Amino acid sequence: MGKGGGCVPSKKKPPPVVPDETPHDAQIVNENAVTSGESNAANEPSVEQPAVAKLKILIVFYSMYGHVEGLARRMKGGVDGVDGVEATLYRVPETLPEEVLEKMWAPPKDDGIPEISGPAELAEADGFLFGFPTRYGCMAAQMKAFFDSTGQLWNDQKLAGKPAGFFVSTGTQGGGQETTAWTAITQLAHHGMLFVPIGYTFGAGMFKLDSIRGGSPYGAGVFAGDGTREPTETELALAEHQGKYMAGVVKKLAQA
Repeated sequence: MGKGGGCVPSKKKPPPVVPDETPHDAQIVNENAVTSGESNAANEPSVEQPAVAKLKILIVFYSMYGHVEGLARRMKGGVDGVDGVEATLYRVPETLPEEVLEKMWAPPKDDGIPEISGPAELAEADGFLFGFPTRYGCMAAQMKAFFDSTGQLWNDQKLAGKPAGFFVSTGTQGGGQETTAWTAITQLAHHGMLFVPIGYTFGAGMFKLDSIRGGSPYGAGVFAGDGTREPTETELALAEHQGKYMAGVVKKLAQA
C-alpha cells in the first residue's frame, strides 16, 4: 500500500500501568497506627497548669482598744473577695509597758493576729493598708516607730512604686479623721510609694447624715468616743469597700 494509503499499526506501545507503590495492607497498617495514636493521646492524663500565685496585700495596723482592729478584719474580707488577691493581717509591736496599758484600760491583744516580725516582711508584698488611731492629728507612736524602722527598705528602694492606703480611728468628730491620714502621706512619699485614697467611690454611703460615721475620702475610719463605742455597720462596710478597692488597684498595676 502506498504512502498514506492505509493505516499502519503504530510501533509505539502504551506505557505500562504502574501499580500503587503503597500496598493495600500497608495503608491499613498506617491508618490503624494513626487511629491508635489518636486514641492513646486521648487516654493520656491532662497536665495540670501550675497555680498562679495570688497578689499579696498586707494590712498592718496598731489598735489599742480594738476599733482599728475591727476595721482591719472587715477590710481583709474585702480584699479576699477579689479573685487573685489575698490579705494578711499584722500588728505592729507595742511600745508601751504592760503596766501602762493596764492603767489605760487597754484590753489584751488577740493572739490570732500575729505581730509583724519586722519591716523586711513588707518587701514581698504587692500593696499595703496601714491602720492606726490618732494622736493629736497624727498617727500613733507605735505605728510611727514601725515606719522609723524601715530605713533599710528606703535605702534599697524596696517599696518604691507600691500602692498603699490608710484607715484611722479618732475619739471625736473633729479629732483627725482626715488629718491623721493626710499627715501620714509623708511616710509613703519618702519611700516613693503610691498613695491610694478611696475618694467617693463608696457612693451614697459617703453622703449619709442620718448617723455618726467615721471615714473620709482619705480612707475608712471609726469614731471610738471614750473607747466604749463600737464601729457601726456603715463604718465597717466602708472598710470592706476600701479593701476591695485596693485589691482592684493592685490587680491593675500588676497587669500594666
